[in-house]
Amino acid sequence: MRRLADRLAEIPGVVAVTLGGSRAAGTHRADSDWDFGLYYCGTIDPDDVRALGWEGQVFGPGDWGRIVNGGAWLQVEGQAVDLIYRDLDDVLEWTAAAEQGRFEIQREVGYVAGIATYVLAGELAINEVLVGDLPRPVFPEALREAAPPLWFRLAAGALEVGRGHARRGDGVAAVANYAQAVLATAQGRLAARGEWALNEKGIVDRAGLSEAAILLAGGATERSAEQLAMMLTLPRRRR
Repeated sequence: MRRLADRLAEIPGVVAVTLGGSRAAGTHRADSDWDFGLYYCGTIDPDDVRALGWEGQVFGPGDWGRIVNGGAWLQVEGQAVDLIYRDLDDVLEWTAAAEQGRFEIQREVGYVAGIATYVLAGELAINEVLVGDLPRPVFPEALREAAPPLWFRLAAGALEVGRGHARRGDGVAAVANYAQAVLATAQGRLAARGEWALNEKGIVDRAGLSEAAILLAGGATERSAEQLAMMLTLPRRRR
């Protein structure tokens, strides 16, 4: 791991390398991949990543979205290795905003309820720094106040839209919106507790919403919306 991090740090523009994912959290399995964050200044050239000579797919900055950014899916000595680009200027800007309770929720692949820009600060707080120096923020008190109401409003809106889809017999759209409501509520609860959520893996259980997940597995009806509203303690929105 250290040897690989040193090689990654040689990529032009890279100023720090971190270990993230299950490996950093200590929840990995033997077959878990390795997630390395590449913090760069200015830009990072995909050709410089390809020049390392490892097999896999290499993407450019921004190819995965504004916040997720870009990276690579590689095979290194028989191990699955994911590289994730992080523009240090953007990271520091959104971290400073989070300290003041300011953030955005954006739509990106892999995030059903959306990704909060304060995830970038959470990565600094949780991931292990292997090369370079990076700040280690704590969960800001201002964010504990500002984030939950926004997530809960998103959840209430998704629940109401899902109810409308269920009324029309559109089960797929209903389940999709109900799922967004559950995940957004989970995000809000974790934020209220001052807990970072870097992605949506396991946050439903962490937020004490396992019963909602069981309910969703049974399909989506108008009755489901009423039951979810009670589980999530969300008010019904009036049009």
